[in-house]
Amino acid sequence: MSDPPVLVAEDVVTGYDQHEVIHSVSVRSHDGVTCIFGPNGSGKSTLLKTMNGVVPVWSGAIRYGDRDLTDASPEDIVKSGIASLPQGGGVFGTLTVEENLRVGGFTVDDPDVLDERIADVLDVFPDLREKLDAKAKSLSGGQQMMVSLGRAMMTGADTYLLDEPSAGLAPALVDDAFELVSRLVDQGAQVLLIEQNVTAALRLADHVYILAEGDLQFDGPPADLSDEDELMELYLGIG
Repeated sequence: MSDPPVLVAEDVVTGYDQHEVIHSVSVRSHDGVTCIFGPNGSGKSTLLKTMNGVVPVWSGAIRYGDRDLTDASPEDIVKSGIASLPQGGGVFGTLTVEENLRVGGFTVDDPDVLDERIADVLDVFPDLREKLDAKAKSLSGGQQMMVSLGRAMMTGADTYLLDEPSAGLAPALVDDAFELVSRLVDQGAQVLLIEQNVTAALRLADHVYILAEGDLQFDGPPADLSDEDELMELYLGIG
């Protein structure tokens, strides 16, 4: 896989109804995993939803490589090579694993391409090979996470927007979830990751942004966040 284009949100302002949530924030994808941290209500999920076309941009711009996606629909953003996994991920429990994966290929008309992408998913998540005919609801939590990420892979994405993939998982599965994210990176993908488990996610991060009350507090490498007191001040927006 060649290097994916860079996904850029530049001076983005947005919100809901008349309430402004994001105040002129600029972030971009980096090689590997880009983490976006911040307390609840800081605007993290809103920012991600703006980048995947669910929440409209009031001002500013969204670009992916040389493409302007500021006013693009969610479907067009998926077709451009960006896949999203909302909080909780979720599988279609009454569908088989293979059926779940094929749902992710909704933009693909060529059955041969669909089969190739399923093969790619199974290369990344080999534990699913023996589960293709199993109902998704019968899988373990970790296996369901594989199905959710695999379904996103079926879009043919180069860049992934993940909203708290560890949310709701048992503590023993949190490290497994991050290991699965690492597998996407190993395939050459860029990942923008929102995560509340800051300590665990910092071990995975290649670049970090911190949001507080809709404003950007930090933009830099995780090594610059080694001071826990400073990290907490940035996290709370008092740094």
